[in-house]
Amino acid sequence: MIGQPAIIRFKELDELGNVSETLLRLGGETPVWLFEGQMGAGKTTLIKALCSRLGVTGHVQSPTFSLVNEYDAGGKTIYHFDFYRIKDETEALDIGVEEYFDSGDFCFVEWPGKIGNLWPLNYMQLHLEADESGTRILKVTRV
Repeated sequence: MIGQPAIIRFKELDELGNVSETLLRLGGETPVWLFEGQMGAGKTTLIKALCSRLGVTGHVQSPTFSLVNEYDAGGKTIYHFDFYRIKDETEALDIGVEEYFDSGDFCFVEWPGKIGNLWPLNYMQLHLEADESGTRILKVTRV
C-alpha cells in the first residue's frame, strides 16, 4: 500500500536534525529506506544526519566502492548502501542484499534504481532534489 507523500523543505544543514526526527516519526517502523536524487542532492548528508539521530557516533560516509557500510547505533546495526557504481543487480545479490533487507535493521540505500527488481515489498522512498535557490525538497512516500 502506498501512503500519501509527505513533502519536507529545508535549506540549512542545521535543519537536518529536525528533518531526521520527522523522517523517523514517519517511517521508523520501516527498515528499508530508498534514497533517490541527482548526484550532489544531499543523500549522503541526510543519511549522516539520520545515523547521528539513531545514535551512530562513528564516521559515516558513502560506501561508493565497498557497496555497504555497517554502523553501530548503540547495539543496533545500520546498513548504508551505495549502488551507484554497480553494473547489474547480480553485484548486489553477491553481497547478500536480500539478507540485509530481511534483517529488520535499518538499510539506507543510495541509487536504489540500480537494483529495482530487488526492492522489498515495504520500504520508505525518499526523493531529494535542490531547487534554484538551494532549498532541498524531500518527497517521502511509505510503500
